[in-house]
Amino acid sequence: MKKDIDFSPVTGVKLAIAKNQTDKGAEWAVYLINMNLIELSTVMVTSRGYGLLNGEKRQTSTLRHMIQEVGAQAIAKIEPIDPSVFALTNEFWVSYYILDQIFDKKFIFTPGSFDPEHLSVIPELRLEGILHS
Repeated sequence: MKKDIDFSPVTGVKLAIAKNQTDKGAEWAVYLINMNLIELSTVMVTSRGYGLLNGEKRQTSTLRHMIQEVGAQAIAKIEPIDPSVFALTNEFWVSYYILDQIFDKKFIFTPGSFDPEHLSVIPELRLEGILHS
C-alpha cells in the first residue's frame, strides 16, 4: 500500500532547463543534476505541459524517460525542449532510488519562468537557464 512506503524528502537533486548556443542557434534541454555523493538508480522522469495558449486550453504529450543510473555528482540530459511550450506550465515528476529507498519529487516551471530577467548561469552546466531545486 502507498501509505506503507516511506517517501523521504528529496535533497541534492535539481532540475534545470538550459540553453546551449550552437551554430544553428539556441537549443534548449532539460537536465537532471545529482549533487549527492552517491548515485541515483532507476531514475524515471515524466514530463508534460499544460495551460492556456492564445486563450485556448492546451496540453502536450506526456513523455517518460528511464535512466538506469546517474552517478554521484553527475548530470544527465533528459530531453530537448521546444521554447514554444515555455508559455505553458511544464511539470516534471522525478522518481529514483538511492540504495533501496525510493524518492520522488515534482518540479514545476510556471509560465513566465523563462523570461530573460529570470535566466542565470547554472554553475554545474556552465549554461544559461532556469534551475529548480
